[in-house]
Amino acid sequence: MTEKGLVLIYTGDGKGKTTAALGQALRAAGHGLRVCIIQFIKGAWETGEAKALQAFAELIELHVTGSGFTWQAKDKEEVRQTALAGWRLARDKVLSDDFDLVVLDELTYLVTYGILAEAEVIKLLAMRPPRLHVLITGRAASAGLIAAADLVTEMREIKHPYKIGIQARKGIEW
Repeated sequence: MTEKGLVLIYTGDGKGKTTAALGQALRAAGHGLRVCIIQFIKGAWETGEAKALQAFAELIELHVTGSGFTWQAKDKEEVRQTALAGWRLARDKVLSDDFDLVVLDELTYLVTYGILAEAEVIKLLAMRPPRLHVLITGRAASAGLIAAADLVTEMREIKHPYKIGIQARKGIEW
């Protein structure tokens, strides 16, 4: 009997949600599982994780579908359209049955900003192939997403270097 795929959520206001999701993807790839990562908010800049994942291209597929941080965007409609295009890609990948794990990085923002209905995400989770694991990251996971999940981990900020003026650093934040 095929094992039931799990829905995992990494949420909260602390740093580390994407980092934990990438660690989960590497763990899965290390066991020969096929992984697809779709990043909804990250922009087109070259991150350390994108560079590192190139070494696992045969097992990990990465799609950066965002146009950058939405709260900095001048054209909100462009952000919306880009996010919806990413969502269509995510639906195709989830329903394809080509993967063992699909990571939907920063997906919670689409629900939070009203770009995507919570019910649509929950419907996709219910329609996914039974063996598929789905991992969702982002701040402020909605109550419905939390209820639909099998595991929810909250990253909580206790202390952050930004608070004392230390800027993001290559290899640590990106």
